[in-house]
Amino acid sequence: MSYAYGRLRVLVVEDEPYTRNTIKRLLQQCGVRDVLEAPDGAQGFSLLLGSKPHVVFCDIHMEPVGGMDFLRMVRESTGEDISGTHVVFLTADALKDTVLAARDLRIDGYLVKPANILRIKARLDEYLVRNPDPR
Repeated sequence: MSYAYGRLRVLVVEDEPYTRNTIKRLLQQCGVRDVLEAPDGAQGFSLLLGSKPHVVFCDIHMEPVGGMDFLRMVRESTGEDISGTHVVFLTADALKDTVLAARDLRIDGYLVKPANILRIKARLDEYLVRNPDPR
């Protein structure tokens, strides 16, 4: 599956520049060549509409638009190619209520920071198992 990583377009929505850059580097180490970045959910949603990434890694606690609102906008979108976007929360928030709220919004994955390459790769693999030929 490693060759398929290079065909993925991944969006990282994270307000902390250092963390956003770290996630981007981990994705590039996996072989992902097309990594887009946004500092909050509003800009992330605009990028998502224009670029239609295969996978989104998104923080939860951001201003002015956080991850839950971002995910809600994605899932409530009228376009199936948008509403079905594979979204993984990558956050320090492991509270039960937060995890359950994410589940209710049909999150595709939930990673607790700090990120590492094995956990990032596992989430990419989950997408690739269902979509072996990303275009």
